[in-house]
Amino acid sequence: MTIPRIYSPEPLENKTICELGADNLKYLKQVMRLKQGDKIKIFDGFGLEFEAVIKDFSAKSVLIELGEIIPATTKEICITLAQAIPKAGKMDTIVKNAAELGADVIIPFGAARSVGRIADEKSSLKVTRWQKIAGEAARCCHSSHITKISKVSSFADMLNAASSDALKLIFWEEESQKTIKDVLTDKTLVDTKNFFIIIGPEGGFSKDEIKMAQGRGFISVSLGKQILKVETASAAIISIIQYEKGIFSNRLPEVKK
Repeated sequence: MTIPRIYSPEPLENKTICELGADNLKYLKQVMRLKQGDKIKIFDGFGLEFEAVIKDFSAKSVLIELGEIIPATTKEICITLAQAIPKAGKMDTIVKNAAELGADVIIPFGAARSVGRIADEKSSLKVTRWQKIAGEAARCCHSSHITKISKVSSFADMLNAASSDALKLIFWEEESQKTIKDVLTDKTLVDTKNFFIIIGPEGGFSKDEIKMAQGRGFISVSLGKQILKVETASAAIISIIQYEKGIFSNRLPEVKK
């Protein structure tokens, strides 16, 4: 039997005992039907994971005793996904897939052509929901790191969130000069470890938005002849980056001569 794996919303550093709330209680006791003394694995999303034992169940919580630390997998690259808010429901799929693939940060933002709109009073609830989806994705994929979901941003604020050392890419179907392959195999960029990628809404970006991004140092790129649906694009692009950086194998990245 596979040992169940659960997420602790609190950091586990320097702890030997931790108490988890109703969600984990229900999962361990009712879904997995575990009992006192059973073994589990627990991770905190900050890179720490432990072998552990269930010490006790109460009406509202479960007490866990931490054991041996499980060595975490080192992250070789960092990917921030800035995703324009799509139609209702699609963001759940985007977050799930991007988190499963190991995106470090997801920044939801409003674009000029965004069909989906989130009222200010509901944005924090949406972010909480997406963060929970990201946590579940990490649990299922045996990752000790959880994708961070940032607050819903404006287009301008999202651009400002990109760090100076990141390779900044904005995906635009009208770009005819550069593809993602061109950029990722450019010998001057081959050592890049930090990526900030922007993906638009169903209707794509306006030319004003592209100009604004280019003025902030972003490179506009395309997927060549491929035009993907908004809920497919992020997973495809993250996978392409990881493949070209050798995450799916032990080979070195291909470099243009």
